[in-house]
Amino acid sequence: MNMNSDFSQKAVINTLDLGWSLSPLPGIERKYLDRIGDEIARASSLVKYSPESSFAEHIHGGGEEILVLEGTFSDEHGDYPTGTYIRNPPNSKHAPYSKEGCILFVKLRQFNAQDDSIVRIDTTTATWHPGLVPGLSVMPLHEFDGVGTALVHWAPNTIFNPHVHPGGEEIFVLKGVFHDEHGSYPAGTWIRSPRYSKHAPFTKSEGALIYVKTGHLNNPL
Repeated sequence: MNMNSDFSQKAVINTLDLGWSLSPLPGIERKYLDRIGDEIARASSLVKYSPESSFAEHIHGGGEEILVLEGTFSDEHGDYPTGTYIRNPPNSKHAPYSKEGCILFVKLRQFNAQDDSIVRIDTTTATWHPGLVPGLSVMPLHEFDGVGTALVHWAPNTIFNPHVHPGGEEIFVLKGVFHDEHGSYPAGTWIRSPRYSKHAPFTKSEGALIYVKTGHLNNPL
């Protein structure tokens, strides 16, 4: 399966408009954002676990990144409630499940082979840092070899400077409405902008909370 596999093109998906697709396992469904491959794939997806659903133990040969959007996600290492950020490095393994059900934002096989950190962050309690302009707050989640991942909180009516992303940028809007000169992106919108894309983002009265990854499109495959 190839979906949004041309990383030189901008991709925008309002995930609220997508239906859930069945996975090979009962009780687990997906919304595909980008994907190269079938069950073993370089992929970005939303994944929904129904209550009392589980996935057999498996190895993540290329690593796995997760942000828990709703509910509680679990594996043999612990329970991860809404707001937990997880990184499982290349060649890690686990047997995940959810007792109450959950929805996850998941990225697979997008790690540098040398990036072997295990990361668990409760973003509901982690520290926010002042951003580059008034009204902007940043929560760093992970950085390795020029690839950075963070949550960014935009107060209402915040304006950021026009800028370029040499290594590309990916955004998932978690709350509010994010804007730039190209459009308006409500909560649930996923945006992938190619290398050397540029924009001048801002918020209006709603403000916004976004997941942001930059630098990772330098070597998309």
